[in-house]
Amino acid sequence: MPPSRGLYVDSIALPNTMGKPFRFGVSGSRPTRAEWLDLARKAEDLGYSTLLLPDHFGRLMAPLPALLAAAMHTQKLNVGTIVLDNDFRHPAVLAKEAATIDLMTDGRLELGIGAGWMEADYRASGLPFDPPAVRVARLTEAVQILRALFTAEGPINFDGRFYKIENLEAYPRRKPRLLIAGTRRRMLELAAHEADIVALEDHQFAERATGVEQINVADAAWQVATVREAAGPRFQDLELSVFASRVEVTDNRGAAAEQLGAQLQLTRAQVDASNSFLLGSVDSIVDQLQERRERLGISYVMVFAAAMDAFAPVVARLNGR
Repeated sequence: MPPSRGLYVDSIALPNTMGKPFRFGVSGSRPTRAEWLDLARKAEDLGYSTLLLPDHFGRLMAPLPALLAAAMHTQKLNVGTIVLDNDFRHPAVLAKEAATIDLMTDGRLELGIGAGWMEADYRASGLPFDPPAVRVARLTEAVQILRALFTAEGPINFDGRFYKIENLEAYPRRKPRLLIAGTRRRMLELAAHEADIVALEDHQFAERATGVEQINVADAAWQVATVREAAGPRFQDLELSVFASRVEVTDNRGAAAEQLGAQLQLTRAQVDASNSFLLGSVDSIVDQLQERRERLGISYVMVFAAAMDAFAPVVARLNGR
């Protein structure tokens, strides 16, 4: 487990520069083609950088074709996955599909991928739900294959525990930006070594979704320090992201924080410290994001589509700055 936040902040130097310009993403599916394309155009009009989709079975669109359609009906909006389950696709197939989408969108794809966590998806589809160590090890190989196919000048070969590739030529030759999300050390280190965008996850929401008794709230300072140490010199090239899963624009931040704490059974201190929550007035949220960028280097913030209108004034204030 990571050390306490106070101890770690005191003992590890964290970023103290303004960092990269802010940009913002919005995630949310829609039931019809017209509503989905309307969402894409609205996200672009409001200044969001990226429209994102998760990857689950159930009442959600398949992310890759839906995102391609969204990109075709917008001018500059990036599209991305937050995140694909590696176990649903062979990396050689995914690399070809992702490169094709990146080509068709003139480089607007952000390819997010993870090890998979929602056991219900595996149970419903009949796929084996391996232990976390196995899923992360398989993802590590998949990411190596993706990277090779995105950057190789000729055919690639790979002989791993889970995948074997023989003289496979990459086509189209494209290199979409790769996003890897992580909460714990193994995934954060993988992201630090391989990703272009490191999404700092708060695993409490996966834990709540799966009904575990022990809820662990992420320590973003420890996560950033872990990424920084693992990345070495390439840390300066990484974009750090966080998904603000709870956003409330309000003039009464105290009441909102107390209500959220009671709902999630968190202390006020935990609510105030979490990078997953953005509560307060537009001015207050702007200040929170600027402080987090200064202290942690987080510049890419994602929200759910339900909050996109209320959050739009924050986007207008900070976008690209």
